[in-house]
Amino acid sequence: MFSCVMAQSYPTIIPELRSPFDQVNGIVYFGRMLDKIRLAAAGKLPDGWQAARGTTMKGSFDWRCCQFLKIDYAALEAETLKGDKSDAELLAWGLQHGRQPDEQEIEVWNAFMTKRGWRDAGMQRLNERLGEIGLPPGTVQTMFEFIDLDEGRRQAGSQQ
Repeated sequence: MFSCVMAQSYPTIIPELRSPFDQVNGIVYFGRMLDKIRLAAAGKLPDGWQAARGTTMKGSFDWRCCQFLKIDYAALEAETLKGDKSDAELLAWGLQHGRQPDEQEIEVWNAFMTKRGWRDAGMQRLNERLGEIGLPPGTVQTMFEFIDLDEGRRQAGSQQ
């Protein structure tokens, strides 16, 4: 599904890039997408990460988030880079220009995203990513856990 476009040395420490588990008004991942927009504009996002930004790579988490919220990534990027809105205000802007999911839809979104890679179609990619940084399958169970491991917020073998 994905190529090895993001393989980096382990851990990949990127200051100002939050965990995908972090929420903006109850929605996981959205804040991380905003961080990636800001970091890319500042030239602080690794070159290998550029292909997975936005909606060009079907199945990427940015793509999934934009699909879920029905927002145009380019428009969100432009609004974010104006620099005059908080993350909560950017989410409100996105919901106004996309759609407003209800509480149950947000619960399902959060559950899907936080469990991606655990006994689903993302498991193969999770294991590939673990192999890219020299760790065996099963080191972590989900892609969000992998991201936190790869970015130094989690230790291999921990049950955080």
